[in-house]
Amino acid sequence: MSFRVFNLFLIFLFVAVGEETKAQEMDVEQKNLQLRYQFSELLKCDVQSLPDTDMYKTIYEWLGTPYRYSGDGKEGIDCSGFVCMLYKRSFDLTLAQSAADIYKEVKPLKKSALQEGDLVFFKIKKKRISHLGVYVGNNKFAHASVQSGVIISDLDEPYYKKYFYKGGRVPRRD
Repeated sequence: MSFRVFNLFLIFLFVAVGEETKAQEMDVEQKNLQLRYQFSELLKCDVQSLPDTDMYKTIYEWLGTPYRYSGDGKEGIDCSGFVCMLYKRSFDLTLAQSAADIYKEVKPLKKSALQEGDLVFFKIKKKRISHLGVYVGNNKFAHASVQSGVIISDLDEPYYKKYFYKGGRVPRRD
């Protein structure tokens, strides 16, 4: 093969690889947009109001994962395992392992002050903090439910309204 033909081959190869990379980037952008639309439907809000964040992508990927006490993987996860995994992946923060211990790490908030990514705590068993989730906006939170696995629920559903304790904001360690 002549030097000129070899150079043309290399140019063709670089252009082809560049086009493939652009196509892959477009696929990722398209998937992210699709996830945002699906998530906006779950939250019953305008897609433009959702921040573009890894938190929403991770929650969407884990929806439907079954509940398993002390679980921390796709085969089964509990509420604190879900929150710990989500905070590690989305914010690179490591949290304590139980809902009660996580509550000790947060700045307590009223329900009216909640922002996306804040935590919500519930006192269900014996008046102690025994459940938590992540606030996702529009009065909704993501959590691992014993009955349904990872789901999105509304804070005004009678069950959650009855047991809601407080919100909490994890201090970001910059």
